[in-house]
Amino acid sequence: MTSAQILSSRTSASSYDADSTGVFVRNLGKRYWLQQSLPPTLQDTVLAMVKRAGSAPFWALRDVSFNVGPGESIAIIGGNGAGKSTLLRLICGLGRPTTGQVDVRGRVAALLELGAGFHPHLTGRENLYVSAIVGGLRRSEVREQFDAIVEFAELQAFIDQPLRTYSQGMQMRLAFAVAINVDPAVMIIDEGLSVGDAHFQQKCLERIQGFRRAGKSLIMVSHDMSMVRNFCSRAIWLRRGRLMAEGPVESVVPRYEAVMQNEALAGSSGSN
Repeated sequence: MTSAQILSSRTSASSYDADSTGVFVRNLGKRYWLQQSLPPTLQDTVLAMVKRAGSAPFWALRDVSFNVGPGESIAIIGGNGAGKSTLLRLICGLGRPTTGQVDVRGRVAALLELGAGFHPHLTGRENLYVSAIVGGLRRSEVREQFDAIVEFAELQAFIDQPLRTYSQGMQMRLAFAVAINVDPAVMIIDEGLSVGDAHFQQKCLERIQGFRRAGKSLIMVSHDMSMVRNFCSRAIWLRRGRLMAEGPVESVVPRYEAVMQNEALAGSSGSN
């Protein structure tokens, strides 16, 4: 694996004011241990756990550094298994890095997995309250914003029904409506807008544009390069857990697309 090639100079954390919001990632690495084979006995299993025998290290991320300052919008791109979702989960505090550190300043709203944190047996109303309070709002603030959230999600007729009766699109609408209304300093989206009809997607995109104009930070993972070009000014390209390139979208995305196209052509040629 070649060392990361940076297309534009990164801004050091010291370039930002100490009170500024944003995300600051330094030398981040995440290692997992992969079991090679199952030991034949319970005693062997315990010994293997102690000695890590029969397991091999797998680095989902290795030596990744970047900053996202106030008002910046970046896309994290890469093929399947590149480490994109692992990176987002570490930024959100869902797991501890093996090396390096993540410094997140300001309230974060994240759309990682569809309906993550929702309980299927609670109603939409109850899930809304729980999700918004976990997101940082006080109960009184949730009451004040409740009608606006439900109206944005277009769930007025279903808000008191159990979440298990919701379609995927309805769950996504509720999750996005809550996330955008907790007034976050940083919004993180992992393919969250891929579910839902065109009307609601457009409404979400318009709200994201307003979010950016308000000087908030946006981190987006998407395989849709047209969305990346429309909403992000910078791109971070991950490949097998390593940072391949970072810089303006118009510089990084064409390189990434060229590599993906060449690999697809090579794969199709090899199968013939």
